[in-house]
Amino acid sequence: MKDNPLNNLDRRILHLLQIDARGASDTNIAEETDVTGTTIHNRIEQLEEKGIITGYNPEIDYEKAGYPMQVLFICSTDLSRRSEMAEKAPEVRGVVNVREMLSGEENLHIEVVAESTSEIKESTGQLDDLGLRIVSSNILAEEHIQPWNHFHQELAGEDAETPEEIGSTEE
Repeated sequence: MKDNPLNNLDRRILHLLQIDARGASDTNIAEETDVTGTTIHNRIEQLEEKGIITGYNPEIDYEKAGYPMQVLFICSTDLSRRSEMAEKAPEVRGVVNVREMLSGEENLHIEVVAESTSEIKESTGQLDDLGLRIVSSNILAEEHIQPWNHFHQELAGEDAETPEEIGSTEE
């Protein structure tokens, strides 16, 4: 994988995993990329070891799962405590996602799911108890997620891999 952390094969693998990580076997990906299943297996292991692939998470329709309340809390904390608060926030009832913003007043976005408004109120109190200031809250109606489509595109001027480069990872 040279100096560049991703080559064309790695980007293609990442794109296919984003489309369907559960159904994407080494063999399926190998067929799509014209390399062996062993190469795909080794590449995925390398991507995991390097921390590029950090997990395989299902997309959940919380409403259908019995949690019709989905709220995004925009919170504020001192920048010096932002990471600490981001680590503590998942302990709050119903928290399913925490995003740290790089800077600014609204520097933590916390997504909470619940069965009822009383559970949302409980989560609000727990966030307050942590020392977070809730700037605003929004009920989420829908979330639309798509794979980042640039993983599978060759970059202009980038040399294609030679068969020797592809095969060198099968060891």
